[in-house]
Amino acid sequence: MAKKVPQINASSMADISFLLLIFFLVTTSMDVNQGLARRLPAPIPPDQKIEDTDINRRNLMVVKINSANQLMVQGQLTDIRQLRKQVKDFVLNVNDDANMPKLFEEDFGEPIGVQKYTKEHVISVQNDVDTQYQAYLDVQNELVAAYNELRDECARKYFHKGYNELDEDQQKQVQKVYPQKISEAEPKNYGGN
Repeated sequence: MAKKVPQINASSMADISFLLLIFFLVTTSMDVNQGLARRLPAPIPPDQKIEDTDINRRNLMVVKINSANQLMVQGQLTDIRQLRKQVKDFVLNVNDDANMPKLFEEDFGEPIGVQKYTKEHVISVQNDVDTQYQAYLDVQNELVAAYNELRDECARKYFHKGYNELDEDQQKQVQKVYPQKISEAEPKNYGGN
């Protein structure tokens, strides 16, 4: 005679499975896509005429990323670790170099006062259509970090605290000294050069 095997009561298994599913959904972290925080300019009204802006060559820093993810700054092959310093040197132009942006003098109000700055500088980022997104992000991060460092140094010098600790009016005052001017060109096919 065959032995009877007792059956397992599986009626609460569905409840337990559902609770486990909810537990894992709540406790699991999801990958966050990388992106760039940028505030886009307001749209141009359709009746407004667009004028070409003539930029003096000395005020323009060209940063290119080719299809091999190589970085070129002002036509010279550059390591990504040097980009931040190059941008800061370009924006500051401490020695009033004739090949760098022209310095202007302006009164920024107290406590900054009269300060020389490069108000017409532009950093032009150009990348190849085959540039990897990570290389593009790395370059953008270094450019923004350069401006952040300049603004933080200015805030510490004149307000004796970090840029992020300043109130909105103080931050705007520092932003006038170091306006972030990054221009992005449409991706092109530059090849390996």
